[in-house]
Amino acid sequence: MLDISFQKVHLKKRFPLAISRGVITGSDNLFVSISENGLTGIGEMAPGETEGAGTPEEGESMLRNFVSLEGGLSDSIYQNYEDALSAGVAPCAFAALDMAFWDLRAKQAGMPLFKLLGLERRAVPTSVTIGINPPEVVRERVRLLLDGTGVKSLKIKLGSPQGIEADKEMFSAILEETKKSTAVLRVDANGGWSLKDAHSMMTWLSDRGVEYIEQPLKKGEEDDLIDLFKSRPLPIFVDESCRSSKDIPSFADRVDGVNLKLMKCGGITEALRIVGTARSFGLQTMIGCMGESSVSISAGASIGSLFDYIDLDSHLNLDPDPATGADFTDGVILPKDTPGHGGSLTHA
Repeated sequence: MLDISFQKVHLKKRFPLAISRGVITGSDNLFVSISENGLTGIGEMAPGETEGAGTPEEGESMLRNFVSLEGGLSDSIYQNYEDALSAGVAPCAFAALDMAFWDLRAKQAGMPLFKLLGLERRAVPTSVTIGINPPEVVRERVRLLLDGTGVKSLKIKLGSPQGIEADKEMFSAILEETKKSTAVLRVDANGGWSLKDAHSMMTWLSDRGVEYIEQPLKKGEEDDLIDLFKSRPLPIFVDESCRSSKDIPSFADRVDGVNLKLMKCGGITEALRIVGTARSFGLQTMIGCMGESSVSISAGASIGSLFDYIDLDSHLNLDPDPATGADFTDGVILPKDTPGHGGSLTHA
């Protein structure tokens, strides 16, 4: 008999994260525990209006209604995903249940989740994010992030509401501050540019050694990616435009890769499908995160060996992280070599 419980925990960011759509200082996250025969799996929901559930209470209500449906939960994690999709459960809410199930099943097998999935304990270095800020702020932030931390790549949020000149001023400050560093620079515009500005900024950023650009245009403007893709000076990844594996065929001919997030797609189950679909179209893969603790980051890290790029850094910007889990060593987020995904709440 499965026992399911819920707990709300506030996550406070060390540094507020400013992106093209606004500023995030923290969140109230929902943690879901599934227990069976003395073992417990845990998952996490980071709420989001664009993900279908803007509060932990809304997510909990969806999940309670779902698990109480006639017939109950299936023994198949994949069937539960399909049933939740049909029932209208928000992806960010089901992600918590999904990762808790995978954690539980791996513990029952006595295996780390990455081994249960047939994967290796390896990954590329994770990007660490710098939000939109005045030049003097980002200079200080870069020093903190690179001083003895092992960080090997920075993801810079652009798409400033003040326009591309503000983007250039901020990026130039970061470039100056990192000139003696070997850190790789990547850019995420979060859909903050027009097509004209995207053309201009991608050329400008390419000349300054940026590795790729993520979500240059708003979700819904994928047709404009055709024009941008033809003469692109940088690889283009989409993030907000990709929520499930079913989205990929519609834009696979105009991007170089996709960024999936467990909160967007509904957890590990659909994440595996997204990777498979992306690879079938010859696309590169990236895994990112939202405002998540080490619980969800550990679940993401368990499938880390599948990705060309990794952005699992949200737990590094918490004060404090209410959980423990995947290790951050020499710039790399690695899952623990213990049964389950390795994440657990330590205090709330």
